[in-house]
Amino acid sequence: MNTAVETIDGLCGRLARYLEDDEIRQVKRAYLYSEQAHDGQKRRSGHPYIIHPLQVAEILADMRMDHQSLMAAMLHDVIEDTGITKDALENQFGEAVANLVDGVSKLTHINFETHAEAQAENFQKMTLAMARDIRVIIVKLADRLHNMRTLGSLNPEKQRRIARETLDIFSPIANRLGMYELRSELQALAYRAMYPMRIERIERAVLKASGNRKKIVSEILESLTDALERAGIKTRTEGRGKAANSIYRKMRDQRKSFSDIMDVYAFRIITDSADDCYRVLGVVHNLYKPKPGRFKDYIAIPKGNGYQSLHTTLFGMHGVPVEIQIRTSEMDALASGGIAAHWLYKEGSDDIAAVQRTNRWVKGLLEIQQRAGSSLEFIENVKIDLFPDDIYIFTPKGKIMELPTGSTAVDFAYAVHTDIGNGCVACRIDKALAPLSTILQSGQTVEIVISKYAKPNLAWLSFAVTGKARSAIRHMLKNQQRSESVNLGQQLLGRALENLGTNLDQVTEQQQNLLISERKFPEFDDLLEDIGLGNRIAYSVARSLLPNADLTPGMLSQSTDARPLAIKGSEGLVTSYAKCCRPIPGDPCVGHISKGRGLVIHHATCNNISDIRDDSEKCVPLAWDEDLQGEFYTALKILVEAETGIIALIASAVSDANAAIDRINREERDAKTSVIILKVGVRDRKHLAQVVRSMRRIKSVTKISRIRA
Repeated sequence: MNTAVETIDGLCGRLARYLEDDEIRQVKRAYLYSEQAHDGQKRRSGHPYIIHPLQVAEILADMRMDHQSLMAAMLHDVIEDTGITKDALENQFGEAVANLVDGVSKLTHINFETHAEAQAENFQKMTLAMARDIRVIIVKLADRLHNMRTLGSLNPEKQRRIARETLDIFSPIANRLGMYELRSELQALAYRAMYPMRIERIERAVLKASGNRKKIVSEILESLTDALERAGIKTRTEGRGKAANSIYRKMRDQRKSFSDIMDVYAFRIITDSADDCYRVLGVVHNLYKPKPGRFKDYIAIPKGNGYQSLHTTLFGMHGVPVEIQIRTSEMDALASGGIAAHWLYKEGSDDIAAVQRTNRWVKGLLEIQQRAGSSLEFIENVKIDLFPDDIYIFTPKGKIMELPTGSTAVDFAYAVHTDIGNGCVACRIDKALAPLSTILQSGQTVEIVISKYAKPNLAWLSFAVTGKARSAIRHMLKNQQRSESVNLGQQLLGRALENLGTNLDQVTEQQQNLLISERKFPEFDDLLEDIGLGNRIAYSVARSLLPNADLTPGMLSQSTDARPLAIKGSEGLVTSYAKCCRPIPGDPCVGHISKGRGLVIHHATCNNISDIRDDSEKCVPLAWDEDLQGEFYTALKILVEAETGIIALIASAVSDANAAIDRINREERDAKTSVIILKVGVRDRKHLAQVVRSMRRIKSVTKISRIRA
């Protein structure tokens, strides 16, 4: 007990360097409250539980966090581990501290199917807490750091699980907030828990190699110091050691040997001003030759988390590579502590650039969360944003947008604004038209062309990489699918009701409510959506709406009043064209209601639906609308005599008929003949006939037939 009191007194002594006396008293009062609440509880290590919150507070004190954050650290396990409620904490310490504790508290354990799902759900909840108060995540990171420091008391399997979670979630968040020192320690502890033997071997190798490196490090350091003194620039220069986990990660990811990584010498030069940083850069580039393509200016264009520095790689003495970082003292403090280094919970603190950047990031997380279909989808999208290797893109007005490497024009469009992304149809990269799937490079200027009639395309998900873009596309596609499913379900149900001698307008609201109550749907549109997706048969729903109608299923297929559904060619996500027979406008066709897929359009003679063609519950008659839109693909089998350049001749003939080739394959039948399979896009059967006539003019073509599986 006395030891604990001495420890809290020692912490209060450290807090006196930057907190007011009244604030320190409140921190101590929170400690004493927590000590009493946790009385008798012990950690796995056997130590009194109060040691944990106290040491979490010490970590925050090193970051010079405000007194409310320190109080929350003292109390962060009280709600879950004791009988004390949030309301009780609010009465004792105020609303701000109670909300912080509530956000930081270990999340309630929920029974999920997998650990991944539980982890995703927890992170989703943490995002909401971060949105209310960003200090929540800073306290949570300090909590995780102390847990990682005391990981040794757990069994190896649990150590590895917690270490993996730390690498997947907490370390990247610390990096995103610019808290590099905390991130580095989290990574080092996590790698040690996951790969203890590998890390130990690397540490021994580093110790052995350091003796050989001392002379070279000393010589490079001396030459850098002398050159900077001659230039009259006041600096502090230091060599940077490599952590064992960093060496292991580079060896694994870059497939390099230990000696290749240790042959690079790293130094950091700290100076007084940004102007001096650029003067230092000039001096070191005069001293050693810079390596082309390895200079990065994060002062003019800071990273998304506020990190600023100049990075350059030089060919040093004896030809050894020398990596140098150049920054001011303020930049160095931000590089170490990130947002915590600038934390001022006072009036006007929202103007701090680091806070603004963090708030923008958290706001982006909330947008992703609102559109995500599940917690696993949410965390999948967020992880992309947590592991960025950034590129910097300019808008036409010169604003800089930061995106992960591999981002496309679609990612850029959504980064500007969700509405811009949803409406984009094309882009200009450095004033030249380019596809939306183009992968962007740093320094490019991108302009997005939009249309109010445009909609996101399912194909975009194959090349969009940012979480914001992917979640927004999925969200729009889900809404689009629902709208189309409801519309198709309405048509199918309307047709079924017509066969029963009525229509959907004559069905009363009372009948609808009774049916959705029986089928347990929140609203009638949900039932229509289920019909449109093929999960429910329209005829059985119609019979349930009109139980007294005198009509048998067999009569349905013989009804002369059955009105065929119209195909407009732009049906979207719940209507598709069968790949087996590839129907085109003008073909007799029938619609197969496929479970989960909606309506699949087949040629009326397609063998794949021969068994169910006359089943009115599974198939519906279709008719092509007069105002068709789009291009329709069908397959042709072409028998040709062997001739050089025959593929080019066929392609030219198709082009002359104003049709598009999607795919073309050639197979040798024998020495004299070949078979060409051509997938071609046409408007209708008349257009296809023009294409066929154009190809028949080629002398080598002996036979053309349409493929219908």
